[in-house]
Amino acid sequence: MGMRVLVVDDSGFMRKRIIEELREQGHSIVGEARSGAEAVEMYRTLRPDLVTMDITMRDKDGITAAKEILGEDPEASILFLTILQEEKYRIEAEKLGAKGFINKTDHQSISKFIQEMDRKS
Repeated sequence: MGMRVLVVDDSGFMRKRIIEELREQGHSIVGEARSGAEAVEMYRTLRPDLVTMDITMRDKDGITAAKEILGEDPEASILFLTILQEEKYRIEAEKLGAKGFINKTDHQSISKFIQEMDRKS
């Protein structure tokens, strides 16, 4: 079936890797954002099925952007993809109601998680 995904990461290299992986799984990339501020604006117009969100970004971090998105749309699906493995970030993501928190270099777990989300939708 495939999901409509907004990919948010300040690293162009990481956005490209995530996008390639998602397209291979049959998902549609509806937008790419380089910052949390861009992510919030793009979410408002695109209303994707899923947002993959980095945490550390210039301008506005992923936690702040996710709070804004979920404040406007409590049904938004946000999956944090980050290299930060500190428990405080995982706890913050869970408190926000994020769908998940995965190391962005663990492509197998990302793929499995998104496939499960797609099946449930």
